[in-house]
Amino acid sequence: MESWPPGGSGPAEAGRRLRDLRGADLAASASLLSGAGAEAGCSAPAVAAVLPAGGSGERMGVPTPKQFCPILERPLISYTLQALERVSWIKDIVVAVTGENMEAMKCIIQRYQHKGISLVESGVTRHRSIFNGLKALAEDQPNCRLSKPEVVIIHDAVRPFVEEDVLLKVVTAAKEHGAAGAIRPLVSTVISPSVDGCLDHSLERARHRASEMPQAFLFDVIYEAYQQCSDYDLEFGTECLHLALKYCHIKAKLIEGSPDLWKVTYKRDLYAAESIIKERISQQICVVMDTKEDEEHVGHRLEEMLKNELNHVKVTSGRDLQQIILEQCYNFVRVNVMTSDFEETQKLLNMLEESNLSILYPVVVISVQFLDYESVPFGQKMENLMQIREFAKQVKKRNILLYGLLVYYPQDEQKLQESLRHGATIIAALIKERNSGLIGQLLVA
Repeated sequence: MESWPPGGSGPAEAGRRLRDLRGADLAASASLLSGAGAEAGCSAPAVAAVLPAGGSGERMGVPTPKQFCPILERPLISYTLQALERVSWIKDIVVAVTGENMEAMKCIIQRYQHKGISLVESGVTRHRSIFNGLKALAEDQPNCRLSKPEVVIIHDAVRPFVEEDVLLKVVTAAKEHGAAGAIRPLVSTVISPSVDGCLDHSLERARHRASEMPQAFLFDVIYEAYQQCSDYDLEFGTECLHLALKYCHIKAKLIEGSPDLWKVTYKRDLYAAESIIKERISQQICVVMDTKEDEEHVGHRLEEMLKNELNHVKVTSGRDLQQIILEQCYNFVRVNVMTSDFEETQKLLNMLEESNLSILYPVVVISVQFLDYESVPFGQKMENLMQIREFAKQVKKRNILLYGLLVYYPQDEQKLQESLRHGATIIAALIKERNSGLIGQLLVA
């Protein structure tokens, strides 16, 4: 078994913080699980997670196993690990991966700075992979480096959008009932065909639910179930809650899950997942400008236009860039007035490179040039502006996407207003799409 220490720093570690949870009971449970309740004499249960990641992705129809398929040039499983890592009360994460993909998984852990991850070799089926993961946490196994948890979460490596509140709900319910799992309403009616290919019977959709992930169990319950499990169940079974019921007589508590719990199964799901991730990292834009009065004037007008055009996006001024970077803003607009130089944009790029912000997600930087084409020969300006191509090539290696936007300035009020509105539309599109094919291009508003 390969393991990485739970300590250290980096983007994944910085993201480990409790999110706002709905309801006082959930907040109290989160406090207890994270250890904050220890002072009050409460005992916080140790929680670990097991991710089976040995699938071949046959249904996706691609040669790469789906858990390693790239989304925004980053493997899908890395997003799932990040979702679990940021939950401070999950102490260990065990990933079951095939022997042939073990080195690739180690590289993913190192490149994206994942912490507290242990690797075990997967089995030939889903249940056998989970069993191997549980063995890594069991105290009765030789050379066990991990401590046995009280509660274990079982989750899919290809469900990257799990939120802390549903994890907290299933863990809390499992501690009380022995087992718990997320469910969702059925989208389609389930039917049973006869041997001759005709309809035998159908299920009443309103009375049934789809079993989703995550699921959580008292460790002793699910480990005992797997130890008693028949070869048939290990070979053909897929439902962990059923094993707890069949072998330990534990009726799992069913928790209504959110729509985001869906599983990436087909190629189209990769595009859907990419769209969701792009939407999530496009919710904040930082506008950076100099402090001179005339520059602030036109820069603030662009900022206000962005706020008007993107009323669902948080637009902030880059007064304290270090703090904004720490808050994990992935979109920056650098306003340059009456200059064709990229000196200030270069300073911003250097700061972003040093921060390692772009390790997990691509960072967008749009250099906006407000230029008076009459005061300086156009050819001289363009010679300076074309430097953006080289800058863009260099920072692309660090997952930073650099674009250029030209705005004619000064001009009469009506034309300026139109240019600012057009510029805001272009900025919004560049941030939302994150198209690497357009880096280094100079667009005109």
